[in-house]
Amino acid sequence: MSRLVAPAAPVVGAGYSQHTLDTAAGESARSITSEITALVRPRIALMVLVTVFAAMWLTARPGTLLWLPVLGVLLGTGLVAASSSIANQILERHTDRLMSRTADRPLAAGRLSPAQAWLLTAGSLAVGMALVGWLGGSGAAVVAFSTWLIYVVVYTPLKRLSPLNTAVGAVAGSLPVGIGWLAADGPERLLAGDAAGGLAAAALGTVLYLWQFPHFMAIAWLYRRQYAAAGLQMLTVADPTGLRAAGQSLAAAIALVPVSLVLAVPSGSIRLFLAAGLATIVYAIGAVWFAVHRDDRSARSLLLTSLAVLLVLMAAAIGFGGPSVQPVSPLFDEFRSLPLLPR
Repeated sequence: MSRLVAPAAPVVGAGYSQHTLDTAAGESARSITSEITALVRPRIALMVLVTVFAAMWLTARPGTLLWLPVLGVLLGTGLVAASSSIANQILERHTDRLMSRTADRPLAAGRLSPAQAWLLTAGSLAVGMALVGWLGGSGAAVVAFSTWLIYVVVYTPLKRLSPLNTAVGAVAGSLPVGIGWLAADGPERLLAGDAAGGLAAAALGTVLYLWQFPHFMAIAWLYRRQYAAAGLQMLTVADPTGLRAAGQSLAAAIALVPVSLVLAVPSGSIRLFLAAGLATIVYAIGAVWFAVHRDDRSARSLLLTSLAVLLVLMAAAIGFGGPSVQPVSPLFDEFRSLPLLPR
């Protein structure tokens, strides 16, 4: 029986105390929470949401963000991301069983059936798309669905066919920037002659694309034997020496340094410039160390560095970048007619 379905409650008085019933209910709730967490992978979803919000923040002009619609777009994006994660686990349940790092996932372990998982996938995708389309506009919804398609329909099966899967997956990882840019009236601002938001969003998307190569090459190295046993064609499986993985990591990390500095151009923030420069230089040093040593220690160090660098870049972009100042139509302007939103 799936752990997502609570067992029938035992009858009080038939050998069960109220304490026993409360304990069983608590364990059942924890089990459901654990299963949902494993399905939706909240850390990945959180990264997507931070990306979308950063894009909106860098695109919008001061004072125009209406927070209820913003939260609605983020909720919708989170549901789409959750849907893609569940669909990915449905398609990879057989290979997941062959790797210790994924063997205990709900579908791989048989605690959830594919039919149940497809229902969750379809439901979260439908609701998420509706929210993004309603509150962020049709363009944002198209990008959200395109991201889902690339991740589920292209990237997931490509992992069994070609090491190019990382480059394709990086596209899906950077596309959410477009959701935020479109939801924040980025095209309208660009047509009105204000290119600041567009430049910031383009830089942010490129930063996220490049950032993923060292991050995922480190993961691919650490779990290269498990990937090989599962038949997944990661670059570290195709080239066990790690030279190609190290080369891609190093090239992307070096290219990330100048690209990250472009993030500071629209706002002119010296603090963002310094934070981005220092963080990406540290990332490049980590990639050099991995390229030289190509061992688990250097790969683990690069992985941890990648997470710290992403945190610094996103925090600096949101904290120091700030909305640009050119007056163009406000974000979600049509919602000002609703009484629950500020006029």
